[in-house]
Amino acid sequence: MMERYLEKSFGEVKAKNTTNEALERWRKLCGFVKNPKRRFRFTANLPKRTQAQAMQSTIMEKFRTLVLVTKGAQHFVDSLKGYCKYVVPKEVKAAGFQICATELGSIVEFHNKPKLDMHGGVAGIADKLCTSTTNGLSITDNLHNQRLEIYGVNKFAESKARGFLTFIWDALHDMTLIILAVCAVVSLLVGVATEGWPKGAHDGLGIVASILLVVFVTATSDYRQSLQFKDLDNEKKNITIQVTRNGYRQKLSVYELVPGDIVHLAIGDLVPADGLFVSGFHVLINESSLTGESEPVMVNAENPFLLSGTKVQDGACKMLVTCVGMKTQWGKLMATISEGGNDETPLQVKLNGVATIIGKIGLFFAIVTFAVMVQGLLQSKLQNGTHWVWSIDDAVTMLEFFAVAVTIVVVAVPEGLPLAVTLSLAFAMKKMMNDKALVRNLAACETMGSATGICSDKTGTLTTNHMTVVKSSICDIVKEVSNSNEIHNLCSEVPNSARKILLESIFNNTGGEVVVNREGKVEILGTPTETALLEFGMSLGGDFQDVRKECRLVKVEPFNSEKKRMGVVLQLPDGSLRAHCKGASEIVLDACNKMIDSRGEVVFLDEGAINRMKDTIEEFANEALRTLCLAYKDVGTEFSASDPIPFTNYTLIGIVGIKDPVRPGVKESVAICRSAGITVRMVTGDNINTAKAIARECGILTDEGIAIEGPVFREKSSEELQQIIPKIQVMARSSPLDKHALVGHLKNMFGEVVAVTGDGTNDAPALHEADIGLAMGIAGTEVAKESADVIILDDNFSTIVTVAKWGRSVYVNIQKFVQFQLTVNVVALIVNFSSACLTGSAPLTAVQLLWVNLIMDTLGALALATEPPSDELMKRAPSGRNGNFISNVMWRNIFGQSLYQLIVIWYLQREGKNMLQLSGLESDLVLNTLIFNSFVFCQVFNEISSRDMEKINVFKGILKNYVFVAVLTCTVLFQIIIIEFLGSFANTTPLSLQQWFLSVFVGFLSMPVAAAVKMIPVGLN
Repeated sequence: MMERYLEKSFGEVKAKNTTNEALERWRKLCGFVKNPKRRFRFTANLPKRTQAQAMQSTIMEKFRTLVLVTKGAQHFVDSLKGYCKYVVPKEVKAAGFQICATELGSIVEFHNKPKLDMHGGVAGIADKLCTSTTNGLSITDNLHNQRLEIYGVNKFAESKARGFLTFIWDALHDMTLIILAVCAVVSLLVGVATEGWPKGAHDGLGIVASILLVVFVTATSDYRQSLQFKDLDNEKKNITIQVTRNGYRQKLSVYELVPGDIVHLAIGDLVPADGLFVSGFHVLINESSLTGESEPVMVNAENPFLLSGTKVQDGACKMLVTCVGMKTQWGKLMATISEGGNDETPLQVKLNGVATIIGKIGLFFAIVTFAVMVQGLLQSKLQNGTHWVWSIDDAVTMLEFFAVAVTIVVVAVPEGLPLAVTLSLAFAMKKMMNDKALVRNLAACETMGSATGICSDKTGTLTTNHMTVVKSSICDIVKEVSNSNEIHNLCSEVPNSARKILLESIFNNTGGEVVVNREGKVEILGTPTETALLEFGMSLGGDFQDVRKECRLVKVEPFNSEKKRMGVVLQLPDGSLRAHCKGASEIVLDACNKMIDSRGEVVFLDEGAINRMKDTIEEFANEALRTLCLAYKDVGTEFSASDPIPFTNYTLIGIVGIKDPVRPGVKESVAICRSAGITVRMVTGDNINTAKAIARECGILTDEGIAIEGPVFREKSSEELQQIIPKIQVMARSSPLDKHALVGHLKNMFGEVVAVTGDGTNDAPALHEADIGLAMGIAGTEVAKESADVIILDDNFSTIVTVAKWGRSVYVNIQKFVQFQLTVNVVALIVNFSSACLTGSAPLTAVQLLWVNLIMDTLGALALATEPPSDELMKRAPSGRNGNFISNVMWRNIFGQSLYQLIVIWYLQREGKNMLQLSGLESDLVLNTLIFNSFVFCQVFNEISSRDMEKINVFKGILKNYVFVAVLTCTVLFQIIIIEFLGSFANTTPLSLQQWFLSVFVGFLSMPVAAAVKMIPVGLN
């Protein structure tokens, strides 16, 4: 019933892409909130977000207008005979530079080409910044410090971190604590006036001390969470980029960039600073983040302006950095807007709903309890005939009744429920970071625990991404090339003319580069596929730099996952033009009508030769090799750089088979997923035979499974898809759109919770569509990472399984805490309510209830919500999309444990005096202390029982969880202090050894009771 209500009222909030209207609606439903400042701290600030979006749109519009006005003004400037001479500021000239940050900003931001030309173009700007477009900056400490002083650092202004006192202040905004504080002050004044100091101050000071303790512990917990989120946020923003410095290409943090740096950008990269295009091909920039325009902008020598915060949609280039940090247009935009926080997670919203429901019930019980106790007092006065005579003692009694009622609300409203989600997620995110997974979206932690399927890439995720060419078919000569002897044999059989064309293709038609690093060693830069080919070319005796110098690059079309090929056009020494192409073997082979034979002559491809090539491709693929085809075409002198590279009538040079070994542990991880009810599917752009061979090696493809190609999948009807999708285990030759379609069908047709891996720019839609988008940290582009919910830092499939395990741990830990807290809620409510109704007084005082609230709220969350994951979690079925959060198992445990505690406490109330032979004035105080002590120890042992909701052995691994042990130890120690030493403040009295033993024993008995209750069979939902 509760689950249905929660789904109906709060089910609109999803893990991703929730509308602001849905977020607004659930907040209105949570009307009864003790402390909105704390309850909604880790949720989106919707008014601020709306304001920020409006401000961003305004700034974008102004920026567009400014650029257009500036471009129009250029015509006027061009008509002038000369420009106003630029005067270098003294401090800039003294530092050794010839241009200031303001001038650089005005050139790039406003796309001011005339002003750029006035400074001597890109080369002139480089000279004025004391840098080289070839070798980059020469870093010396003195000049580098001056550069930072003049041009600034590449960091954006951030809002000041909230201090600990702010969290104290927020915790003090709890309405019930404020009311209790007022009661404490009144009690203090009345007590001192009637009984004198210090005796009359005990009750009031006890409540004040309890309030301060609750506030301090709450603020400390919240402050620690905020620090964890801050660290993770900084980690998310720390991007690594390729830079040339001191003549060497190297990786640097984006924060280390300075004007004058030469940055290498490729498809999918975020532009890290404002800059100028130095060299490159086919560079398309998506400026929608700045201008709102979706149409990409072509950047080249005529339009060399690159703006921070934009994305490289296609191509590759070198960029000269001109402005960084707050001096860029993106920095200025970031300074004026605030994102308004992260969206709340579905679990946070559901638990806010639970807290609201129980809060309303608690408020009702509190009002009734107060009314019953007041009625008891009035009845007593009527019987004594003193109903018209009211003393200060009567007023103090009424105040105590009111304090108890307010404290019932404090205990009844489980304000800690939604905050326990945040605590558990923060803890999991920190630990997952150590396990090589960076969480970008908070909800991904809990959603991953419900995942029913993983659509994984092959290259680099299931395989090592350390590629080598081990087999080749050059000039129709098939050879193993895994060692130097085999390569020597290949060189001796391949004609020199064919070998020359092969090396020309390998070294020019590449996105990689061969450089000498700072240690003087040769280093190959580029993707693993490019690296493997360049290594192969060098092993054939080729020299990268010499081959590149022989030709001039005219046009480059970078590798595209849709076309599955890369192409270049070269100008040969004789002035003629030649196109080279490489890519997916069957696609490039289809574009060939000729080949180089074993004599080095170009011959037409007949049917027999085509079949031989196809057999070779299939043979390589069946050996789990990735196959690539290399081809060329002479295009004469008619070709223009503005034309697309032709893709017909090519001459086949050869086919290479690249080995990419399966990662160690992948097969075991896939088996773990299968036992956990998670279906693993491989989605790859590779040949279907290669994909099937790797999938079998990984344990993904079974006898019952289907392997399908993307183009075939696209042609299937909805009815056919309904039949085959559950059986699909491998999708080969797939495009990003195929991956997107598969994810959509799995979610919408079958209600699965789907995790998807991706590394390319074109994977962004699938990552966005999936319930959990997993981007690769090493091979992934920045665009893919930006669209993802989790970044797998080591690109390893086993890490994805670890993320799933942590996701389940978060989900189960919060369930444990909810079970524990609801048990305390039920017992505390019924005990105080029933006692007030039947005896006219409550056995648990305001101070005692505040301590219980602390145990079950902040300390309970710390203990149960931070349990590390166990391997057992991956041996149960996932909860899926429609699983009930508060399960039948939890209700069984809650009712069983609550019933035991209520019976014990009720029995102690009724028969405690006789059983313990208590008499005299102190008998009521001793009995109430015993009840309070027994109640607390019931919660201590129930906390241990809650470590596992279904298994009887709850001690397994308990000593490994230091937080849990520390919380329990502190709870017990502080309970001893309260009973033995703080009696005057907490309305307790020291207990005898026998009474202590009874209290602890009563608490301990809750564990065998919990074990017995767990043996009662119930359905899952």
